[in-house]
Amino acid sequence: MSTSNDKVIYTGTTRVTGGRNGSATSSDGRLAVALSKFGSHGAGTNPEQLLGAGWSACFLSAMGKAALVADVALPADAAVEAHIDLVQAGDAFHLAARLHVSLPGVDPALARTLAGRAHEICPYSKATRGNVDVQIHIL
Repeated sequence: MSTSNDKVIYTGTTRVTGGRNGSATSSDGRLAVALSKFGSHGAGTNPEQLLGAGWSACFLSAMGKAALVADVALPADAAVEAHIDLVQAGDAFHLAARLHVSLPGVDPALARTLAGRAHEICPYSKATRGNVDVQIHIL
């Protein structure tokens, strides 16, 4: 929730035409992707993959922030792999997510702590909290 003291530091703007079988572009021209429906043989990506990429990047950055506060270094090969499920329940659809966190060489207890803190501060995790079932797995 925004307050009057909040400051917008960046706005990403995208436009989609054609829905799941269309295309997506960003206003700055850095993103131009074909979209294809999941399970099809289309050449494009899909919204679930795009959400997973954004969430993984944001979550890994949030883990970096958590590590900085804890005065520890993340390994150079730290990674987050997002599995985004499109779930059908009767006539309705919803999302579920599994975030697989890889912190090679980091004590598993510390990795769980960093991932837990990242889940608290990551903007994607905040945006989906209470709306998307999320499981976090330390690899």
